[in-house]
Amino acid sequence: MLKILGALTLLVLLGVLSCGAWLAVRDVSYEQRDDAGALVSKRAELAWMAEQARGSAGAARPNIVLILFDDLGNGDLGAQGSRVLATPRIDRLAAEGAVFESFYAPAPYCTPSRAGFLTGRWPIRTTLTQVVFPRGHVVNHVQRISGRTTRLPADELLLPEALKAAGYATALVGKWHLGDETPSLPNDFGFDHYFGVLHSNDMAPLPLWRNREIAEPHPLDQRLLTARYTDEAIAWIEQHASQPFFLHFAHNFPHIPLHASPAQAGKSDAGLYGDVIADLDASVGELVDALARLGIANETLVLISSDNGPWYQGSAGGVRGRKNDSFEGGMRVPLIASWPSRIAPQRVAEIAAGIDVMPTVLALAGVPLPRDRVVDGIDLTAALLRRDALPARPIFYYSDRELQALRLGRWKLHARHGVYGGAPWSYPLAPLVRQGPWLFDLARDPDEAYDVHERFAEDFARLEAMRAAWQRELETNPRGWKRGH
Repeated sequence: MLKILGALTLLVLLGVLSCGAWLAVRDVSYEQRDDAGALVSKRAELAWMAEQARGSAGAARPNIVLILFDDLGNGDLGAQGSRVLATPRIDRLAAEGAVFESFYAPAPYCTPSRAGFLTGRWPIRTTLTQVVFPRGHVVNHVQRISGRTTRLPADELLLPEALKAAGYATALVGKWHLGDETPSLPNDFGFDHYFGVLHSNDMAPLPLWRNREIAEPHPLDQRLLTARYTDEAIAWIEQHASQPFFLHFAHNFPHIPLHASPAQAGKSDAGLYGDVIADLDASVGELVDALARLGIANETLVLISSDNGPWYQGSAGGVRGRKNDSFEGGMRVPLIASWPSRIAPQRVAEIAAGIDVMPTVLALAGVPLPRDRVVDGIDLTAALLRRDALPARPIFYYSDRELQALRLGRWKLHARHGVYGGAPWSYPLAPLVRQGPWLFDLARDPDEAYDVHERFAEDFARLEAMRAAWQRELETNPRGWKRGH
């Protein structure tokens, strides 16, 4: 009997060692490969886009400043109804410009959402549908072993690449979070200048980068991060004020851990979260003041948004859900558009999304969309400049690669899916707690409280058919390439 047990133990041990060796080989040999044909097509498209843009080079092309906060809730601004947080500088921009009342981040968490903002495509097309972690992190090892995407594919065409090809100066100040290795670093994707961190502020190591070199090693004094970003952004604008420029200012806050500046700490009635928001608001004010001082405010479009809804603090604006959710609070975020000479004060009821930023900016810059790939976003200038209606189209709510919900107009369909309970320990269990299907009437029930899929069976069936058609399209052409365009 002892001999049998010993033999079984040896077999189990050998099995574990073999499995471990196999996993180690998969980890070490992992290589994310880009689509060679799409890379060739991308270079050709950028050349064509640059050539087409030369025809509009004489026209007035606006400067673009895209400010993206990290985990800012839809209810965290005074312009969005907050009675607790003080955001006077952002509120002033909102009062003088356009405020979108139904604007959606491309995903309910950071990495895929940022991919959507910069590509104009739903993140599912990019294959980057989960949060990426620093090389060496245990999650990074798991992703490599399982063959998941760990950086934005180099064959994706980003907004800064298109603008750079058209003669814009381009810079990213702040958080990247789309990969920490070439060919997927900021300077690889069209940013002439980069100053910031490659991951979320709760990840380690977190050094500060200047272009391709580490400017300051981990750990950083995050209390000073917002101010350092602001100084860098203003200095860069001052150097490029005489030519069209694109600045992507991607803050690390109010993502946790929260860090307020020494000057602001302890002053907000909303606690540390309020202190951090006050720092961010002051940063926006300093940047806007710099544009005015340089005499280019009327030639500059400033867009302010967030990569997803709030995490454990912050306000989702009275709707259900938070970050990581496919309920409204996970993806409905602010969008404020300020362009003093062109955009009149308005509240925009039209439904829009982060994937619309790229088509809108390129239209204003006189740059056509690439022809070799599907761009899911639409040009918002008709709504912004003329208050025209936008075409009806669906908004997709993904969790990783699972399409959990779809909105079309007033209706929102939830497929049967796992529901995140809100507490940290409940997130891993969410796939086990499956609920639905549901249909919510967001016009009457914005907090998704009452399922009416049996009462409005025809609308439910229509959205179900739309969801199925979208899934079939992705199965046929997952990346959305247009071969032989």
